[in-house]
Amino acid sequence: MNKRYRTLRKTEIIREMIAETTISPAQLILPLFVSEGTEKTEISSMPGIFRYGLENVYGEIENLLTLNLNTVLLFTKVEDSKKDNLCSEALNENGLMARAIFNIKKRFPEITVMTDIALDPFSPDGHDGLVKDGEILNDKTVEILAKMSVLHASKGADFVAPSDMMDGRISAIRVALEKNRFTKTGIMSYSAKYASCFYEPFRSALDSAPGFGDKKTYQMDYRNRVEAIKETLLDIEEGADIVMVKPAGYYLDIIREVKNAVNVPVAAYQVSGEYSMIKASAKMGWVNEELAILESLTSIKRAGADIIATYFAKDFSRIINKNI
Repeated sequence: MNKRYRTLRKTEIIREMIAETTISPAQLILPLFVSEGTEKTEISSMPGIFRYGLENVYGEIENLLTLNLNTVLLFTKVEDSKKDNLCSEALNENGLMARAIFNIKKRFPEITVMTDIALDPFSPDGHDGLVKDGEILNDKTVEILAKMSVLHASKGADFVAPSDMMDGRISAIRVALEKNRFTKTGIMSYSAKYASCFYEPFRSALDSAPGFGDKKTYQMDYRNRVEAIKETLLDIEEGADIVMVKPAGYYLDIIREVKNAVNVPVAAYQVSGEYSMIKASAKMGWVNEELAILESLTSIKRAGADIIATYFAKDFSRIINKNI
C-alpha cells in the first residue's frame, strides 16, 4: 500500500491538527427567553433552559460573557392579557421586548442582540401572522413586521430575525430600516424554515402553539429541497444579511445546498426538539451527552453553517474550556 490514511488518525494531536471542521463559541447564538418580573422558571420540556424575568436576566448575560458567548437571540413570553387579534403589543414601545433590548444593550453594549420578528407570541391564535376568518394574512402581517423591526432597531437591536415566513417581508423590513436611517441594523432571515414537529418544546416555552390548524400554509414542506434555494436567494435579493435554515440536524442536506448557492453567511437553528431529544437520551443513559453535543454541532458546521443558534451554547463552551 502506498496510502495509509490511518497514519493521520494515530494520535489526538494529529487529529486536532488536520481537523477540517472547527467550532468556537463566537460562532454560536444562544436563544434567550425573557418574561416579565423577577422569576427564573425552568422550561419543563427543555431541561436546563429557563425563562428569565427581565429583572434577573442580566446575571445570565454576565455568565454568558464568562463563557465567551457574545450573541443572544431574544424571545419574549407575552402575558395572555396583552394578546389581541391585531397583535398590538408587538408595536408597544414600552413592551417587554422593547425594554429587554434597550436594557440589555445599555448594560452590555458588547453583546450582540438579535430579536425575533414574528407575531405568534402576541397573537391569541398563536400564528406568525394576523388571522382573519381562519386565514393567515400575508401583506397586512408584513406591514406590522416592518414596523416591529424599526421599533427593535430604535431600542438598539443589532439584528432583527424575521421567523414568520411571510412573502415579501425581507424587502419591506429593509426598506423600513433604510427609511428610518437604521442602516447599521442587520437582517438575519429565517429563509428556509420548515413546518417541523421538532418545535413543540419551544412552543410550550412561550405558550405560542397555534390555536387552530398548523403552520403549513406558510412554513415550508419538509419534503422540498429546491424550494429552500429559491426562498433563500429571494431573501438575499430583498436585503438579508444572513440566511438561516431551520431546523438543523434533520436538514443538513439543505444547509449544504444553501451554502453552495449563496455568498452571505449561513446560519442554522438547532431547535428545541433536537435539544430535548439529546437531553432525554442522555438522562436515560442511552448516549453520552457531551459527545452527542459535540457531534451534533460539528455535523451542522460541517454541513456548511457559519453560525449556529443552539440551546447547547453554554454546554458547548464549558466542554471545550474543560478540554483545553
